[in-house]
Amino acid sequence: MSSNSSTLDKSVAILGAALDLGSTRRGVDMGPSAIRYAGLAERLESLGFQVDDHGNVGTEIPEVAPESDEKSRYLPAILATCSQIGRRVAAIAEAGEMPLVLGGDHSIAMGTLAGLHSVYGLGGVLWVDAHGDLNRPHTSPTGNVHGMPLAAALDQCGFTLDGFDGPPWVDPKHVALVGVRQMDPGEKELVRELDLKVFTMADIDRQGVATVVNAALEVVTGAAFFHLSLDVDVCDPEIAPGVGTPVRGGLSYREAHLAMELIADSGVLTSLEVVEVNPVLDLADTTGQLAVELSASALGARIL
Repeated sequence: MSSNSSTLDKSVAILGAALDLGSTRRGVDMGPSAIRYAGLAERLESLGFQVDDHGNVGTEIPEVAPESDEKSRYLPAILATCSQIGRRVAAIAEAGEMPLVLGGDHSIAMGTLAGLHSVYGLGGVLWVDAHGDLNRPHTSPTGNVHGMPLAAALDQCGFTLDGFDGPPWVDPKHVALVGVRQMDPGEKELVRELDLKVFTMADIDRQGVATVVNAALEVVTGAAFFHLSLDVDVCDPEIAPGVGTPVRGGLSYREAHLAMELIADSGVLTSLEVVEVNPVLDLADTTGQLAVELSASALGARIL
């Protein structure tokens, strides 16, 4: 199956990953339910997609999962869930459907990317996030694995998933981060070491969303697959209050939608995931609804 076919000729398969072991703030495990409740399937069906909901993968909860290692907290349980995600994502992709994975915290991306890699080979990812998620166990200030998945996918953490080839699952030459406004020292060091393309909020302020996203698309396009990993905390807390780690100064409503519209216009999106919606912190499912609308824009929704 080619990853270069238009997004609009695919059916979409929703997969939930109700995982919150990667962060210290509880509640993102309810993210998949909040996004579904906000009408995701119905919205995508209104765009002409066939939508299949594959339910949720099984996950542990912090009350019963062993913490194991303070440098990578709950790692065995997280990797076990990610192996399930990978198997399900691979099966969805092999069936010719577009995977749409709902988090949960951002550690689920390890499963998504491993599954895509098993089908397509070494891919590219557009990481749209307030954070770099490029920490490694020895550089992480918290030991929270949701700050490590992109580093793990680039084979910088030593993590492996049962049933899958080890990383790298994405090619550093085809990785672009957009909307970043908070990075730890170890992450900055890895960006320099791997020569990763990072477009910060300052870049967006100076150049505008369209210029930045088009530059990022050039970086990601051309790999064996093109995955969009969308952490809703890339948006400003004013429009996305219900996220695990809010950072002021994010994308506005229109900037976020324009970014998604430009991704859809590229016509080469293989898969996407939406993570870190936290209903416990949300206001009347505002952030769940935003996640639905941004997903729709990434899959071709237009004002006209």
